[in-house]
Amino acid sequence: MSARTVFQVPLLFLLPVIPALAQHTPPPVAVTTMPQPIATRPDSIQDTGLYGYWSKMTNQDRAGGALLGKVAIKGEMLPWEPILVTVDCNNSTVYTTQTNQKGEFLVYPSTVPGEVSQQGDSQRQMKTHYEGCVLHSFLTGFHSSTITVTERNLRDDPDVGTITLTRDSFARGTAMSVTGLSAPPDAIKHWSKAGTAMLDGKPDRARKQLETAVRSYPAFSDAWYELGRLEVMSDPRDARICMEKAIAADQTFVRPYGQLAALAARGEDWQGVLENTSRSLQLEPQGTIWIWYYEALANFQLGKVDAAETSAKKLVATDPLHNIRGGEQLLAAILAWKADYAGALAHLRSCLTYIQDQSDQVLLKQEIAQLERRLAAPN
Repeated sequence: MSARTVFQVPLLFLLPVIPALAQHTPPPVAVTTMPQPIATRPDSIQDTGLYGYWSKMTNQDRAGGALLGKVAIKGEMLPWEPILVTVDCNNSTVYTTQTNQKGEFLVYPSTVPGEVSQQGDSQRQMKTHYEGCVLHSFLTGFHSSTITVTERNLRDDPDVGTITLTRDSFARGTAMSVTGLSAPPDAIKHWSKAGTAMLDGKPDRARKQLETAVRSYPAFSDAWYELGRLEVMSDPRDARICMEKAIAADQTFVRPYGQLAALAARGEDWQGVLENTSRSLQLEPQGTIWIWYYEALANFQLGKVDAAETSAKKLVATDPLHNIRGGEQLLAAILAWKADYAGALAHLRSCLTYIQDQSDQVLLKQEIAQLERRLAAPN
C-alpha cells in the first residue's frame, strides 16, 4: 500500500516532497551521539574558511573574538567527514560546530545572545557566556576528552588545544572502522593521497587512490565506504557493492548502512530501506537525522503509519535546524493521514517560519487552508 494513495486529506505538498527526498542521497554529516543543542551554529569551517581567517591573526587580535582548537583520534587517522564539537554551559549545549578534514574547529561568537559590534563587546560577551564552559566532540564508537574554556583563552590565547577521541572497545558500532588500525602503510598512503585529492576538489584522482588502497588492502572498510560515496551519483550499483564490501569487512561500521538505505529509497525498495535502517539502529540506537528520515519514509510508504509517526517525531526532535528539507512536512502528512488535523496544521505552520522558497510557501499555505477548512467543517 502506497502512502500516496491512502490520504484522508489530499496533501498536495507531499507529491513533490516524498519522491524528491526519496531520491536524495545524504550529505556527509557527522555521526554523533550528541544531545540536541538549545542554539546551534552548524557551519562547517571548511566551507566558510573562518578557521583560516582567525588562525592567521595574532593572539591579541583574536582574543575574545573566537576560540580555536583541534580534534585528534588517539593512534588513528581522522575521518573525511566532519566531527561534531559542542560547547556545553551549565549542562546545556549552547553551541555546535564541526571540524574540517584536518580536525580543526572554530567557535565563533555570532550566536552569543546580544549585539557584538566591537572587540571589547565581543570579549565581554565571550567571557560572560563561555568562561567555564566545556568543549567536547562526538563520534560514534569513541570517548571524548573535554576542555574547559578559561579566562586566559578569552583574554590572551584563544587556542584551546586538542580534544582527543579514544576508541571505545565496548561500543556496538563505530563511525571509523577498526580495519584502519590494521591497514598496511601502502594502503594508508593511498588513503591519505585520496583525502588530499578530495580537499583539492579532484574526485577522479581520489577515486583512483581509493581503488589502489582497496586493492592493496581488500579489508579496508573506510576506503570502500568513501569509494562508494564517490560512486553514488554516477553508478549506484557500484556504490552499493562498495558499501556491502565495507560492511563485509567490518559489521560494526555503522556509516554504510545509511548510504544503503538512501540507495534503496532511490529505487523505491522500501523494505530494503527498513532492513538497513534497522541494522544501523542496532549499532547506533540513538540514530541520526537521515536514519530517522528514511525509517519514517519507508514505514509510511509501506502503510505502517504508527511506526512512521514515531520515526518522524524523532527526526523533527533531532533536527532543530531543519537540515532535511521536508522532514517536518512528512510528519504533517502522517498526522493528516491519521486524521490528526490539528497536529498536522501545527507542523505546517512551523514549516512556514523557516521555508524560504516562495513556491513551497504557496503550497504550504494551500495545505494549511485545506486543513483549516477540514477542522472547521462539522463532523
